Amino acid sequence: MDRLAFRAEADLEAAVVACRLAYDRGGVVAIPTETFYGLAVRPDDAAAVESVRVLKRRPLEKALPLVAADLFQVRGLIVLSPMWVARLATVWPAPLSVVATLHRPLAACGLTAAVRVPDHGLLRALLRELGPLTATSANPGGLPAARSPGEVVRRLESGLALLLDGGETAGGRPSTLLDVRSEPPKLLRAGAFEPPGEWGIEGA
Repeated sequence: MDRLAFRAEADLEAAVVACRLAYDRGGVVAIPTETFYGLAVRPDDAAAVESVRVLKRRPLEKALPLVAADLFQVRGLIVLSPMWVARLATVWPAPLSVVATLHRPLAACGLTAAVRVPDHGLLRALLRELGPLTATSANPGGLPAARSPGEVVRRLESGLALLLDGGETAGGRPSTLLDVRSEPPKLLRAGAFEPPGEWGIEGA
């Protein structure tokens, strides 16, 4: 497993090169987010997605969440109504994931995906270069999500091609999860983002 610093803008170029090399080989990359570390592969790479499932001990029927650089990338992935485009434009980046139908199926999540724009500037810069990636938490099933590079290494080193070392992450609550495929939208998981009351979230 390679390990690179990922803490400042000066680290971005080397990280992009190393990630591309890892992905060309079907490797799994551990990335920092604004909450915890995640496992990032290209969502259309079936073999790499399977590697993540094995590392996580994650059942096949559970989709892998995705992260994107901005709303433009998100709209290339999922179907959003004009109303939701406008709403998300006012709040992203934030720890808010929306569940919606994909424009085309992906190995990571089938026909439906949970997608967010993370509140982590360096990660968004990486995603602008690489495109959307998976970001399921970097821990085997049943263990807490990892906040530090050391935790990631202890649990998953043998299955990783690359660790982007962003230091210790903030932790806290996971991202809020909203299903926006129907109105009113449904709250699937309460988390770090408090949806505005005017959104009329069912279950909030």
